[in-house]
Amino acid sequence: MLPLIRCGVLFGSTRKPEQEAYPLIKTFSLTDIGKKRKLNQDFVYTSERPVGNLPNVFIVADGMGGHKAGDIASRCTVETIVEEIGKCRETDPVRILRLAIEKANEKVRLLAREDENLAGMGTTVVAATCKGRELLVANVGDSRLYVVGRQIRQITRDHSLVEEMVRLGGIDREAARNHPDKNIITRAIGATPSVDVDFFQVELQEDELILMCSDGLTNMLEDEEIRMILHGQRDIVEKAEELVKAANNNGGKDNIAVILIEPAADEVEHD
Repeated sequence: MLPLIRCGVLFGSTRKPEQEAYPLIKTFSLTDIGKKRKLNQDFVYTSERPVGNLPNVFIVADGMGGHKAGDIASRCTVETIVEEIGKCRETDPVRILRLAIEKANEKVRLLAREDENLAGMGTTVVAATCKGRELLVANVGDSRLYVVGRQIRQITRDHSLVEEMVRLGGIDREAARNHPDKNIITRAIGATPSVDVDFFQVELQEDELILMCSDGLTNMLEDEEIRMILHGQRDIVEKAEELVKAANNNGGKDNIAVILIEPAADEVEHD
């Protein structure tokens, strides 16, 4: 089981590395407004201590909507998920995350109905919890979770129009990167009365790093660029900051959110 260290919570563009004395897990999180946007609509949350019946919780949400609606949608989603996990009596992690995300969907839709300025708002969400070497991931939208070691593996599957086109063979990956409709997503929190959540279970191997991020990072950097940056920096803080710097150097067309989770070498056992 992963050791439990002090909760580090990051909202909006605030950032803070973990600096406590518990040595067996390291995390760092940050968001950045990017070079083109006037508002930061990305929202992140990390807790290495238990939240309810989950041993830890990590969340990235990328909001969308006019005025400040995207910021409200992402903030509401993250806060609702954390609150619901905290009071849930279920013990099955999949059910805990599913119920929390469904409640967040209800809450976002309720706020949008109550205020016409928030009509049509929504957000992506990717949430994860880790127990020992077992990683559980929940996903709605096109924010992503990667596992990075000698290779980089995208664990989540984008819920986007372009991803569907790739899956059906209409276009290839190279064409997808620059497709004019690449920002159209097919699932989002707040979009429909019920939300369909994808779940993934991953067995972590030695020296693998977990990256959670919004598309403000992945639209600016190829997967191999991400892998090289993560292998080129020794400190987890430097890794995250270099990712954001590289995305901004490539144009910074959107807000950028990053969570890095580095399990201890002796926590992820050898086979």
